[in-house]
Amino acid sequence: MSSMRFGSRGGHGAVSARLALAVLLVPAATVPHVHAQQFPSNPGWRDVNLAEFRQHLDALDSVVADCQAQVKLKKPASANNNACDPDRVGPNDRVQGPGVAASQAREVRYDWLRSVLSRAGNRDGTGQPAVAGKPSSPKNKPPDASDLLHDARQRLQMDERQAESPPAANPAYADQRKSLDVILAQREYQGVTKVSVRDRVVEWLENLLDKILMGLAGIGARAPWAARLLEGLLLGGICIVLIWFFIRIERSARVRLIPDVEPGTGAPSARDWQLWMKDAHAAAANGLWREAIHSVYWASIARLESNVASGRLWPIDRARTPREYLGLLGSNDPRKPTLTALTRSFERTWYGGRDAAAEDFNTAMAQAAELGVRAE
Repeated sequence: MSSMRFGSRGGHGAVSARLALAVLLVPAATVPHVHAQQFPSNPGWRDVNLAEFRQHLDALDSVVADCQAQVKLKKPASANNNACDPDRVGPNDRVQGPGVAASQAREVRYDWLRSVLSRAGNRDGTGQPAVAGKPSSPKNKPPDASDLLHDARQRLQMDERQAESPPAANPAYADQRKSLDVILAQREYQGVTKVSVRDRVVEWLENLLDKILMGLAGIGARAPWAARLLEGLLLGGICIVLIWFFIRIERSARVRLIPDVEPGTGAPSARDWQLWMKDAHAAAANGLWREAIHSVYWASIARLESNVASGRLWPIDRARTPREYLGLLGSNDPRKPTLTALTRSFERTWYGGRDAAAEDFNTAMAQAAELGVRAE
């Protein structure tokens, strides 16, 4: 019996531990020449209420007290006058608590007490059994019968006190549940309890990844070489991905050498460079030097971009800036210094807002001529 409070299953600490130890050690202390002491293995059950259960506990306490008195005499008792007879324990109890269905009655067994009484009474009258040829030692010596009887009385008295106390009422959580429902009904908690399909898929993937990693960890513990192999494969894979990524960056920045058959709409080469030069001369005739230099610059770009005979220097792209055009020329290209000077002149006057003069226009025309743009 573990506890006398109805419905509990906990132990009594040191007292129960010592009694359990006695039950386990009694068979180990006997020898083949000494028959084990017998007591009823199935004494039956009886249905009792709490009051009858307490009366039984009080009677059992008296039985243990009588057995203690007999043990103190240190004299073997007769078979018909044995105060430590385990049959005096009686049947096991099936305790019916108030308001509890019969199918939920608590079963209380007294096998532990029968074992203690059998040990203390020693009904065969052979005294304390000993193992022949094996000296006893404090480590494997069974507990003394007097100590076991003392612990048994303590356990019975504790069980009786617990049986007299009223059973603890089940706590009511209705108010707490109502408060929790009010909190969960607030706006910030809406949808918290709902799990979307996406979250379920993510959780499944995380669990799968954890399972795989745990499996790999187990393989690494059993085979260290496998862990090193997986580590090398992982590092190699990372290096391959990085190399592929850098190659993609380099290829995207590299200028395609295959020319477009038709110029894109809005590209400088979509308009003949001769038309750009006509616009330049018309603007210069009206004294619009900034517009004139602007047309000279784009005439030069259109000339370089559409010179099919000598091969285009770059693919057509209407979104390219003057600096990007300049960067497309190689550092060893002899035309790069001239295009650099023309680009700077164009940027100063057109984007920088500086005033231009006829001298600036004539310089731009000379630079354009070096790039192959000559007035016809």
